[in-house]
This record gives sequence, C-alpha cells and structure tokens, in this order.
Amino acid sequence: MKTKLALSAIAAAVAMFSQGAFAQASSPTRAEVKAEAHSAVKAPAGEATLASSAPTGKSTMTRAERKKAAKDALKAKEGTPMGEAGSMGSGAKPGSTTTRAERKATTKAALKAGEVPAGQAASGAK
Repeated sequence: MKTKLALSAIAAAVAMFSQGAFAQASSPTRAEVKAEAHSAVKAPAGEATLASSAPTGKSTMTRAERKKAAKDALKAKEGTPMGEAGSMGSGAKPGSTTTRAERKATTKAALKAGEVPAGQAASGAK
C-alpha cells in the first residue's frame, strides 16, 4: 500500500515537471519576442495605414511665428484673449451679459423672498 502511494506521488511529480519543461521548450525566447514586436507594424488590428496619406500633425510654423500671428490677430480683434470663451475667429458670444455681482444680488433677493425651491438654496442661505 505504501509503495503504491509512493509510486503514484512520484508519477504525479514527474508529470508536473515534464509539462513545464515541454511548455518552456516550445515557447520563443524573450529576444525573439522583442525582435518580432519591434519589426511589427504599429497599426490597430485589422486596419492598414498608408504612410503617404497619413497626416503628420506637425505645424509648419515656428513657435515665434505662431506667437506673432496670435498677437497680430488679437490686435486686429479677430480672436479672443486666453481664458475667454471661443477661439480665434469663431465669433462665439459670451453666454451671459450679467456680471457676477448682479447674479449674486438677484440670488440673494430671491432667497430673502423665499422664491427658491427647497433644496436649491445656496450653502450660505438661512
């Protein structure tokens, strides 16, 4: 009985180690995988790209030229300053003509009059 148990344990150990050896022998080395990945085309699966038709995405202007063009556009009122809505030449209009102080005053008056629905009051309201 003990010999049967010992033989089955040895057979199981041999089977486990032999699977690992066979799996490692059939897999490519790290250098082969790196060489294959390096030579592969960098395109999404199923999509072919043509090098001649792909846009480069780089500007032909230098940084100094872009800065000068932006400054000239702002002087000619063709664009908007940084941090304001819209982009150069878009003609975008601001969303509101009221100032922040005016909005705060109307909100405060509405809170005093109780015209603001429950749960909508500002954090400073009583």
